[in-house]
Formats: sequence, C-alpha cells, structure tokens
Amino acid sequence: MHAASRDALAQVTAHLDTALGSSGDTVATAAQLGTELFDVVEVLDGDRGLRVAVANASATPEQRVRLIADVFGGKVSEATLEILKDSVEKTWSTPRELRQGLVTIGRRSLFRAAEQQGQLEQVEDELFRLSRILDREGRLTQLLSDRTASPTKRRELLANVLYGKVTSVTEALALQAVGRPERTPIDDVAALAESAAALRDRTVAHVVAAGELSETQESTLAEKLGRIYGKQMSIHAEVDPDLLGGMVIRVGDEVIDGSTSGKLQRLRAHLV
Repeated sequence: MHAASRDALAQVTAHLDTALGSSGDTVATAAQLGTELFDVVEVLDGDRGLRVAVANASATPEQRVRLIADVFGGKVSEATLEILKDSVEKTWSTPRELRQGLVTIGRRSLFRAAEQQGQLEQVEDELFRLSRILDREGRLTQLLSDRTASPTKRRELLANVLYGKVTSVTEALALQAVGRPERTPIDDVAALAESAAALRDRTVAHVVAAGELSETQESTLAEKLGRIYGKQMSIHAEVDPDLLGGMVIRVGDEVIDGSTSGKLQRLRAHLV
C-alpha cells in the first residue's frame, strides 16, 4: 500500500477497534460487520464504476459518504455503514487499495469476534492446518486456483471440504480468500494464520520436524525461540519424515536447519 492508503487504513482500523470495544454484543457485531464488509467488497468487485467513484479523490468526502449511504443504506447494519462512511471519507491512493483496506478491516473484525469467544488461537491453528492440507492436496488447490471458475464455484468447493470441521470464523475467512485470491490459496490462507498470530502479539515460527511434536515440546520450543528473538512465538508445526531427525525452523527470512538430513547434506558438501 502507498503511504496515503496506509494512513487511511490505520485510522479506520482504530475506529473499528473503538466501535467494537463499545459494542454491547461485541461477538455478534464483529461477526456481522466482517461478513457484511466482505459482501460490500463483492459488490465493488462487480461494479467498476462504483469502485472508482467511492475512492474518487476529486470528489469531496461528503459526496463519497453520500454515495455510500445511497447504495448501502438499509442493506447493511448501522455499524457496518459507519465503518464504510469512515473509510470513504479518507484519502486512498487507488480504488484497489480502498478495496484491499475493506478486506483487511473485514478480516480484523472476524478475528475480533473469534477473540471475544476465546477462539482466536483455534482459528489460527485451523487456518495453518488448512494451508498444509492445500499444500498436500494438489488437485484441490488446482481447482481453487482456477481463475476461469467463478468465485462462487470456488467457495462452494471449499465449503464442502470445510463443512462441520472448523469454526464459522475460519470458514468465512477461508472462503473469502479463495473467492478473490491475492496470491495462491496456500499462501493466502497461511497469511491469514499469520494475521491471527499477529493479533495475539505473536511471531510465527514455521517448524518442519521429522516426527510429531507434543504440546510440551511445542511449548518448550516456543519458549526457547522467544528468548532468542525477544518476542512471543506461535509454533506452526508440520511433519516431514524425510528429515530423518531433528527439525527445520523458519522465522521470517531466517532459517535454522537442525535436521539430520541437513547435517548430512552439509557434511557431504564439506567432504567434496
């Protein structure tokens, strides 16, 4: 995002957090707000003229607010309409970045709903697990990546996979992501898991181990990495028997390879 859009997003995010904090029923308000913002984005995606008009810097903020009220008044909740009005009042660098901002705010609202229900850590884990399933299931990921299929078809496919297996927040976030992918389904869902971790003030450590880690092992590892990086860590772990033993840890761009296969590879390189 450009600087103007980053400023606008920061201001609207602050407004959202304040509004949810003062809501009598935070869970219901946050869930509805997030869902409705996704619906608004769908409308904007399908109407280029409206998408451009609501971010038109040559129009006054009052004109943009009036347009939003005319189009969405009575069709979304008052809480959602207020966030929409606040959003279009701000100056965004491009219509696309306004659209991106609304998606980000919608996601944050759903994360807040999960947080209020004590489910944010569960949502984070479910999203990470889903990203790993997509990584393994090439055919499913290929179908979800098919840009010739409609967003509705892609969402229906994933909804059938997720039905009854994850929280409603995880399902809503994943369906929005595959309907309008930013990169690939795997990367987009993994990025959502990292966003959930960030809302918990945690940094993600991607861990690939030769065998399943116990809860105690994950907790100990998180503690050690926390001391190294000076941050609370969230462990996203998966199993790869090909490592033969040990694990590979990635935090941001830094990789720590303590696997047996990695040690053997370095030994072979040294002998050559």
